[in-house]
Amino acid sequence: MRPVWIILVLLLAFGTQLARTPAQNALHQLFNEAWEYQLKENPLFATMVGVHKYNDRLPSVRPEDFVRSARKLQEFLDRLQAIDRQALPREDQINYDIFKWQLENYLAEFQFNTHLMPITQRGGFHVQFPQLPRRVPLKTVKDYENYIARLRAFAPYAQQHIQLMREGMRRGYTLPRILLKGVEETLRPHLVDQPEKSLLYEPFRNMPDHFPEDVQKRLREQGRKAIEESVLPGFRQFYTFVKEEYTPAARESIGARDLPNGKAFYRHRVRYFTTLDMDPEAIHEIGLQEVRRIRQEMEAIIQELQFDGTLQDFIQFLRTDPRFYVDTPEELLKEVAYVLKRMDGELPRLFKTLPRMPYGIRPVPDFLAPRATTAYYNRPAGDGTRAGFYYVNTYDLKSRPLYEIEALSFHEAVPGHHLQLALQQELPDLPPFRRFGGFTVFVEGWALYAERLGLEVGFYQDPYSNFGRLTYEMWRACRLVVDTGIHYLGWTRQQAIDFMAENTALTLLNIENEVDRYISWPGQALGYKIGELKIRELRQWAETQLGDAFDIREFHDVVLLDGSIPLYLLEENVKAWVQQVQQKKGQ
Repeated sequence: MRPVWIILVLLLAFGTQLARTPAQNALHQLFNEAWEYQLKENPLFATMVGVHKYNDRLPSVRPEDFVRSARKLQEFLDRLQAIDRQALPREDQINYDIFKWQLENYLAEFQFNTHLMPITQRGGFHVQFPQLPRRVPLKTVKDYENYIARLRAFAPYAQQHIQLMREGMRRGYTLPRILLKGVEETLRPHLVDQPEKSLLYEPFRNMPDHFPEDVQKRLREQGRKAIEESVLPGFRQFYTFVKEEYTPAARESIGARDLPNGKAFYRHRVRYFTTLDMDPEAIHEIGLQEVRRIRQEMEAIIQELQFDGTLQDFIQFLRTDPRFYVDTPEELLKEVAYVLKRMDGELPRLFKTLPRMPYGIRPVPDFLAPRATTAYYNRPAGDGTRAGFYYVNTYDLKSRPLYEIEALSFHEAVPGHHLQLALQQELPDLPPFRRFGGFTVFVEGWALYAERLGLEVGFYQDPYSNFGRLTYEMWRACRLVVDTGIHYLGWTRQQAIDFMAENTALTLLNIENEVDRYISWPGQALGYKIGELKIRELRQWAETQLGDAFDIREFHDVVLLDGSIPLYLLEENVKAWVQQVQQKKGQ
């Protein structure tokens, strides 16, 4: 039967291609070529999405590689613009627009030389590479040989980053010096004196039982040698470079406005992360308005609890009362797991379509935890071999209050990041660049919107937890103020910390980590609140238009089943759906 099925599959694929117009064929041929180019240029990304033919390689990140890549992207853009958009059906017009948007913004990023600042204090190759054992297949002998090949390639990979950052130093593109202490701290755990002490040696301790003993011995020795001769020297060389060469040359200023052509760069970043042409000063004002609104709701809860004191007194009480904190990482993880298992059971009340892929919970790795934020999420492998994972920071437990758990978990796992991103990867009709890509304003806007959904299915019954939800919403509103303040209006780091401390219940450690994150990643923090405000605005409009005909499960399908899209396209989709429901209702 196998040859028959092969013939049927080939006929189906051939028939699909014949059914397309010449413009569609040209468009999808371009998509395929660009996707293959991206996978070859970034082998680590290829592994993540489940394409394994480059599993023995690392990317090449020399300055000339970025020049070459920019030329290729411009070639793709020229070919795209030669295709008649009007000759495409609606779904391919959307694909066309998103592909064009991405190409234009990637080229703008190159023109603003963001590639010359390839790391931050909490992100970059030096943070990602030690997590390689959890992100690559390690089931066969070939998998291990591929892994060893990547270990051997690390020293040149680190040297390329040094070369890139030296070019940044020469041209005036460096990280702010205040952030570099964090970089050194994330590197120190990898400056070990023996290969066996490296986190990257871990796969060689427990190899699959079906490997013959002599094969295990060979792989273990090759892995040890690769770590000794490439990984450890690479980390030492990069640490020395950061400490002795890069830090003294780093800039004292913290704002993007202080980079060459900095204000134009930040305005580009606003558009890049929000998909909207918004003035930074207007965003700053929106943030201040949201801060005032949320503060009123927080003060109402304080009155409900009959607390005798100011908002700041109440926040200090939350930061210091032992009832809100646990004593061990295991207790914190259990609390998180319980909240999410309860939410799992409520999801069908809110959603018609759920992802098949499950999610897990893990602690943030020890080497990263002191400088990491409260939590983060890693999406599933594209080939279905690894679940999505919600990483919870268990470092400094007195900075991880229980009243934050519901909002935090709904954001990172379900109904937030995991539900949206896993579902997107399972949409069969999207081209790969859309299934595995996304827009910050949509992804993070959805996750912030998801925090509020807990109110609709029985969570936040404890007023302290509801206050925690508001502190998280306040946190994202403050980002609008602080990010624009730092990068466009000239705020100092201390101004940003003071504003966050005055208006949120985050601990000082979390506030400092967050502010440093905003400094290192201009514009990214704007996506959360801008995206959430748009989704809520569209939902309120749809509810008003449809009245009793509004169905929350249908609305969420409309929002999620086209994947991550720019906000203007989301608005078009919601309005088209409302019109369809109204027409059906009028029949």
